[in-house]
Amino acid sequence: MSEYDKNKSTNYNQILHIVKIASLVFSAVAFFQYYFKGKELYYLLSNDGMVFFLVLIILLLVYVFWNFLQNKVTNNYVVTTWIQPAIFFIITFLAIMLTGAYESNYKFLFLFVIISSTIESGTRVGIIISSVASALILSIDLLSSPNELVNTYFESDIVLACAFIIIAWTIGFYVRSEKEHIRILKEMVNIDGLTGLYNHRYFYDVIEDEIDRTAAEQQQLSLLFMDIDYFKNYNDLNGHQMGDDVLRIIAEIIRSSTRITDTVSRYGGEEFAVILPDTNPKDALVIGERIRARVEEYHFQNEEYLPNGKLTISVGISTYPDNAKNMVDLIRFADDALYRAKFLNKNSVQTYYSILDDLKKDVDENDLEIIASIKTLIAVINAKDKYTYNHVERVVTYTKMIAEKMQMPEHDKKMLIYAAYMHDIGKINIPENILIKSAKLTAEEWEIMKSHSQNGAEIIKNVEALTDVVPIIMQHHERYDGLGYPNGLKGEEINYYARILTIIDAFDAMTSSRPYQRIKSKAEAIDEIERCSGSQFDPELAKIFIDMINEK
Repeated sequence: MSEYDKNKSTNYNQILHIVKIASLVFSAVAFFQYYFKGKELYYLLSNDGMVFFLVLIILLLVYVFWNFLQNKVTNNYVVTTWIQPAIFFIITFLAIMLTGAYESNYKFLFLFVIISSTIESGTRVGIIISSVASALILSIDLLSSPNELVNTYFESDIVLACAFIIIAWTIGFYVRSEKEHIRILKEMVNIDGLTGLYNHRYFYDVIEDEIDRTAAEQQQLSLLFMDIDYFKNYNDLNGHQMGDDVLRIIAEIIRSSTRITDTVSRYGGEEFAVILPDTNPKDALVIGERIRARVEEYHFQNEEYLPNGKLTISVGISTYPDNAKNMVDLIRFADDALYRAKFLNKNSVQTYYSILDDLKKDVDENDLEIIASIKTLIAVINAKDKYTYNHVERVVTYTKMIAEKMQMPEHDKKMLIYAAYMHDIGKINIPENILIKSAKLTAEEWEIMKSHSQNGAEIIKNVEALTDVVPIIMQHHERYDGLGYPNGLKGEEINYYARILTIIDAFDAMTSSRPYQRIKSKAEAIDEIERCSGSQFDPELAKIFIDMINEK
């Protein structure tokens, strides 16, 4: 619920509060008038003071009971629409009967019940209550004086009865019109004009409420983030008008591929988000894959000129509370999963996964906080430098491939993968202007950059489960010929798995786009590894890696 809605609801409840309390107070006055009728004020205070306070206590208890209903069971339709009005209706009726029935001056008290019920429950309920009140008052008039030639009370109360119904209809019509007007305004504010989906602002309003509801009901909440692959290329080739048509088409595909309970939003330029209530990761994956497949199957005009010959989308998924413990993490992890899908494969669906989540199973409880800190540091680095993020993800992928090819023992395989994931964590201490500099680094800047392997080893050295990872991170920039850094180790002095990581790290750096160097093809990178075999790289491990790349 937005802040505006919360304030409006508070003001709305305050009005109802005043009307209902006024109804109780005037009813209490009627009861006092009946009980103390004909008694002097001195007599009242000296002899019946206890009765006076007793009535006040009863009034207070009625109010407390009403307030309890308002605060605890406002979502119960029967309580809000019928039981509460019935309580006030009965109190009002008793006040009228005790103060003279057809002669009572308190028949107007029904107005408070009619007004509060109409505001709270709508025109239909207001008309019903006003009709019952009118019929009741007129029946009392007829039954109390059936033999009178001219029933003046009946004549007067016909006007009052008509007023009841007119007031109920008028207030109901106004409330309905206001709600409809607010609904239209909200749609204008919350709907994206191009796609007809909900917009970024509404997405955040809904996901905040859904997190609260999911936590209270102990359910699961999944989030899909989607991004159109090569959309900038498509816009450049065909113009923004055709790009807008693509956005509308994909928006409709997403909407038709999701459930009525899901919230589909245009999150950004070519990004979409879907909030999936009561949905586990497996079901979210099915929905994400369905959307991806339908977009791939659709034929967009001139899509054949795109790099992959098709206009496709990438999808990232995260789930609360399985992956994320709060709204911020849920969004961030879905975004991480989307980056993995987009930059590693494209046209794919990826569920959020962190290698460090597996590591948590192997560490002592005392180290969990350090692991959480490491995870945060990696997220900060990714935010500072998207190259590092993509580079690390690819290095991890190559590491898994070579570990399978070499049939490493499970423990060694896990340590190498952890090292691949964290090998650049020391960049957290590198100034951002150096980290993302597009020109070649100066000698001084290069010395600062070279410190990241030592920094990384220092960060993880206190985690007992990562003891075997420390030398891999420390030594992954050492060279086989001893000309590397930080310690100038040579040959087999260098950790075996650090020598593997060195090759993978260099291969990905050569085949990735960097501002200060020309990207090499995989064939050129393989030739470079062969050329540097025995100098920069372990020749035996270099051959295994090249064979693995050629096989894949």
